[in-house]
Amino acid sequence: MLSAGDQAPDFMLKSDAGEEITLSSLRGKPVILYWYPKDDTPG
Repeated sequence: MLSAGDQAPDFMLKSDAGEEITLSSLRGKPVILYWYPKDDTPG
């Protein structure tokens, strides 16, 4: 588990346009990572 201030590991995701984007490709740019675990769950 990461703690506040830890460097996030590199990972790859597909954009809504289908492009592969890695966290490392965004180095030097402002990035906000947000997870919402209750997405697509009832209630």
